Amino acid sequence: MLTVKVFTFSPIQENTYVLFNEQKACIIIDPGCYDTEEQEALRSFIDKNGLLPKMLLNTHCHLDHVFGNKFIAEAYGLTLNLHEAEKAMLQMAPASGLMFNLPFDNYSGEFIILKEGNKIVLGKDELEIIHAPGHSPGSICFYCRAQNFIIGGDVLFYDSIGRTDLPGGDHQTLVNSIQQKIFALPDDTKVYSGHGAETNIGREKKHNPFVGENARSF
Repeated sequence: MLTVKVFTFSPIQENTYVLFNEQKACIIIDPGCYDTEEQEALRSFIDKNGLLPKMLLNTHCHLDHVFGNKFIAEAYGLTLNLHEAEKAMLQMAPASGLMFNLPFDNYSGEFIILKEGNKIVLGKDELEIIHAPGHSPGSICFYCRAQNFIIGGDVLFYDSIGRTDLPGGDHQTLVNSIQQKIFALPDDTKVYSGHGAETNIGREKKHNPFVGENARSF
């Protein structure tokens, strides 16, 4: 069984996730730790709980979700897992950081490429990969069918959806991804988003003003 720990990092208030099982193996998703204090907070949690990091995953590679990639990769000897279409986004991230006055050292190692239908396996636990483009071309979500939750990145939020005005974004593509793939999950599926509070599929189907039953035109 997976336990989900969330940290909120950086001036952009990004949600970083650590998933771990009873054997203390863990997965780190979208490390957004920006400065040394935030890096230490993440490392301290891992150390104090005796966790052994096994994988580093990105839902997508906008700057706020990759600030800590290099730190985590070097600290624990991990290779970055991402969708093929996010390589370009990762390369663009440092330039975006300079635009927002948030310079950082980017990850520059090898990659493990993830595709829809692949599974992330941690002991007896599994995460299914759902490709949900629109916010970013290679946005992927990690769905735990056994425990009924999804780590959704910036695809779907409480009462909102990911922005689509960034390079590679497309509003209709994102709406289609949510309505055809994410909303196909059970209504009680818990959604852990890249920013803000958690929500669930049923709530967003009913109330989300962008993709819900009474969605407005934007």
